[in-house]
Amino acid sequence: MRTPVPPRKKKEAKPEPMKAILWKSADKLRGTLDAAEYKHFVLGLVFLKYVSVAMAEKRAQLEAELRDGSMLAELGLEGQASEELILKTVEDRRQYTGAGLFYVPPAARWEEVMERAKGTLDGPSLGEVINTAMDTIEKVNPSLRDTLPDNYNSQRVNETTLAGLVQLLDRLEFQSQVGEDGRRTGARDLMGEVYEYFLEQFAIAEGRKGGEFFTPESIVQLLVEMLEPQERERVLDPACGSGGMFVQTEKFIDTHGGDRFNVSVYGQERNLTTWRLAKMNLAIHGIEANLGEEPADSFHEDQHPDLKAHVVLANPPFNISDWGGERLGIDDRWVYGVPPVGNANFAWIQLMVSKLRPGGRAGIVLANGSMSGKSGGEGDIRRAMVEDDLVACMVALPSQLFRSTQIPACLWFLAEGKGQRHAEWVRGRKGEVLFIDASGLGEMVGRTLRQLSPADIERVASAFRAWRGVEGSGAYEDVPGFCRSASLEEVRENDFMLTPGRYVGVAEVAESADAESVEAKVARLTKELFGLFEESGRLESVVRRQVGRL
Repeated sequence: MRTPVPPRKKKEAKPEPMKAILWKSADKLRGTLDAAEYKHFVLGLVFLKYVSVAMAEKRAQLEAELRDGSMLAELGLEGQASEELILKTVEDRRQYTGAGLFYVPPAARWEEVMERAKGTLDGPSLGEVINTAMDTIEKVNPSLRDTLPDNYNSQRVNETTLAGLVQLLDRLEFQSQVGEDGRRTGARDLMGEVYEYFLEQFAIAEGRKGGEFFTPESIVQLLVEMLEPQERERVLDPACGSGGMFVQTEKFIDTHGGDRFNVSVYGQERNLTTWRLAKMNLAIHGIEANLGEEPADSFHEDQHPDLKAHVVLANPPFNISDWGGERLGIDDRWVYGVPPVGNANFAWIQLMVSKLRPGGRAGIVLANGSMSGKSGGEGDIRRAMVEDDLVACMVALPSQLFRSTQIPACLWFLAEGKGQRHAEWVRGRKGEVLFIDASGLGEMVGRTLRQLSPADIERVASAFRAWRGVEGSGAYEDVPGFCRSASLEEVRENDFMLTPGRYVGVAEVAESADAESVEAKVARLTKELFGLFEESGRLESVVRRQVGRL
């Protein structure tokens, strides 16, 4: 008798990787919307699911506490756990906003959108349902005003495609976002990962245009590690793009034991869709930021006219010529000289300096030409800044860090009052500038893209900390080929050129004890060469004999 074969166990389907789901969602819209449009289209839906899931988790926690009586005891309502009271409490908006979450009204929740996408509900179209959900969430959460996309009922995306997109995004799973104390946890970083992944991918898809709102993460990390923002400080980015500088600022403060919620963040962005993207990105990270009343140009419509910040940092577009400089010939911000109309680099630098409080510090990403160019008076402005002892450190970056441009870039670090008052940020470095040549650092992560590793970032930042005299950083030492502290007099001798390669010299090559001397190496190579000549002659004779026999 044959022994029955037990049925094979069905393999459990592994959860699909988050990034695969995200990029499939973009694929659904290719040919319908261009990259600039479907970025916001998809991210809006991801945001809707995220806030709905976070609220559902908090709601379940509230209900459990009400049913076991622990929360009722806190409210002085022991024994009164009626269904009516439970429903009223779990729908109380304050229970969510007080925990750092967004309140999502019932009709705006992801579950309602999913039911409409499945075709199980009658009534308005799916696009109308989503638009209404977005509008409702904005109304009950003022910090999201004018932030969420509202183009889901567009004729450019048909109902079937939209329904497929919603069902695909429903596969996204977010880990726990509410801690035991009932408040949101660091798990929100997962949503931040979604945003950062999408922003990077869209920067690739959009090319140069995409680079205007996305700064490579390793560059942002280096900027923040060098500037070391602290809790209770005011941080400004006058060209904030999607808000990546603020996300890294918050992470830095949190990692170093500070209160990430106790920092004041200010930004400005002139592009409407990017401004909305930044507000959504920061809201998801739990960062309360003042991005102004509306998108606006920092040069002509300053949204923070009276602000004096502890830290100013930015990655403005390189070498822009259409910044309206012809309308700003006389301006209080041009302390070191009127910037050329055809290039905004030194306008950005002086704008940032004008926003610094006494003893404040700034970091800015600029094209390499800013370190040595002289056209339009740039050389004179740079000289005036150096003579005023404003420049603390110059860093030459590796090539191929940006997907959107091949223009070589550098970092400027400025310390207000370094020469006059020895700002606390830089101690005992009056009349000195630190030059760091990081152009040889980084690792390739593809055929055309390089990124700085954590070790690279730490190497540059630790050299700067030691130079600044930070306690526990050890004594600073020049390293040939990498870093050197140069005097103001030496910078003058170099005609105020600030390219690190002019100052750091060449790296020393360590010789091993058994290294071959130059004389021995020449003799050995000469012998090898003559041997090759003899072998060449022998082979020539063999070939001639063989040819002669033909």
